[in-house]
Amino acid sequence: MFSSPKSPQTPMDSLATLGILFVSLSLFTTSPAATSDSSPTVYELLAEYDFPPGLLPKGVTGYELNSTTGKFTVYLNKTCSFTIDGYNLKYKSEISGTISTDKIKDLKGIQVKVLFFWLNIVEVTKDGDEIEFSVGIASADFSVDNFYESPECGCGFDCDNGIGGKASKFRLNFRPFVSDS
Repeated sequence: MFSSPKSPQTPMDSLATLGILFVSLSLFTTSPAATSDSSPTVYELLAEYDFPPGLLPKGVTGYELNSTTGKFTVYLNKTCSFTIDGYNLKYKSEISGTISTDKIKDLKGIQVKVLFFWLNIVEVTKDGDEIEFSVGIASADFSVDNFYESPECGCGFDCDNGIGGKASKFRLNFRPFVSDS
């Protein structure tokens, strides 16, 4: 196959050629496992920007980040909704925005139900031990301790996975979606 016309090819030559071909092909393909091992998970990436992992639910399948501009897109395997202490939350299967240390702005893809209306959460800011969620004209502050664990789609923190449900630990500190004005 790849032998010179002057020498006949031996079985060892064929094995060596196949080995080189296999190694060459594997250099041009990457498996999902290899990719995920070499880059941080989206939850680890949140920590790099000083945010806890629980801002996103379990079920993230991937993400894209422009480290220069901070623009990102996060992908969930499906749309996701759950209730935590009376707050109904919806995550679209694609969430985008711009992230920097202690601030996520231009957020798209996450909504909270306030009274009878679904409002887009447009900004998330971390200030010390507080995380503020803004829907534009109103905001709510929560303790960062509430976000060290990621909620599950469908059940939030009150999931029963055959072991028994967990008690909700979500605590509102003050200003439950009130106007800053």
